[in-house]
Amino acid sequence: MNKNILIVSIKHRNRTAGLFQKSLTKWGCLIKTRIGIHDAVLDKCSDRGLIILELVGKKQDALKMYSEIRKIKDLKVKLVSIS
Repeated sequence: MNKNILIVSIKHRNRTAGLFQKSLTKWGCLIKTRIGIHDAVLDKCSDRGLIILELVGKKQDALKMYSEIRKIKDLKVKLVSIS
């Protein structure tokens, strides 16, 4: 069984999060697991983040999602398939 994992590094969370979230909502049915990581301290929140998405469904749908998300400025995106 193949697993598709989408890894997204966000450079400027505060200005990119809205566009990224809109895209995640569009592709929400493909997302089985979502893990978000960023450095947070009570008085200061990092503007960088890392999102790891476990995807379900067809590989071609994962590729479409990947193609759309990688167009968003300040994101670095990798699609990894593990069998």
